[in-house]
Amino acid sequence: MTEYKTLRVERSGSALILNLNRPERRNAVSLQMMADIIAAFEAAEDDAETRTIILYGGAEYFSAGADLTEAVKIKTATDGTRYFNKWHALNETLEHSSKPVIAAIEGFCMTGGLELALAADLRVAAEGATFAITSARIGTVAGAGGTQRLPRVVGISNALDMLFAAEPIDAAEALRIGLINRLTEHGGALKKALEMAELYATRAPLSLGFVKRVVHRGMQMDLASAIEFETFLVTTVYGTKDKQEGITAFLEKRRPSFKGE
Repeated sequence: MTEYKTLRVERSGSALILNLNRPERRNAVSLQMMADIIAAFEAAEDDAETRTIILYGGAEYFSAGADLTEAVKIKTATDGTRYFNKWHALNETLEHSSKPVIAAIEGFCMTGGLELALAADLRVAAEGATFAITSARIGTVAGAGGTQRLPRVVGISNALDMLFAAEPIDAAEALRIGLINRLTEHGGALKKALEMAELYATRAPLSLGFVKRVVHRGMQMDLASAIEFETFLVTTVYGTKDKQEGITAFLEKRRPSFKGE
């Protein structure tokens, strides 16, 4: 398995766990970490054994945010465009992956760290986890998609409340507003994410990939266009071997054996 400078990569069954590994910077997202995550996703995309990808910060924290020792060097609009384009490439990599992506969160998940987690498909957090986009405290605006993905996940009013206050919310509040999908006991985020991954591994991988694509793209379309796109994808998936296997297995009252074909 490839080694990365800022990640530890582990496999648990069909799940690939990308452990953010910059403890000296509390997992602040650096340019190197962006490159490492993108490379790990690209490698996983061609790996049929990997059915789910889990981003995990460790038992103490998920991420303190962007690495400010790099961000402080941005002096011009050109610098900013180059820097944030790398963030956009990172987050789009998560969204464009054909595999479900889960962020497993213990402890704090702040600003750029939360923007990274928002690009995952699902978020699992443990009691004691906290979430914030603190840009207003330092006179900036969230630039890694936070102003756009956050309201799409929690709604406009809840997003503005978080962005205006720039104060952490706890895991219970995050669950209430829909920022996280599951709340577990302290220390249980990765375990819950692995349980979810185990379930997803029993589903047809092409179906999950198509579902992910149609949801993400459809949310950016008007309803009529989105329904048309959905129809295009569903007619495509009806021509796959997995669809035939799935329906045949259902009729024969047995577990399907999906091949991703």
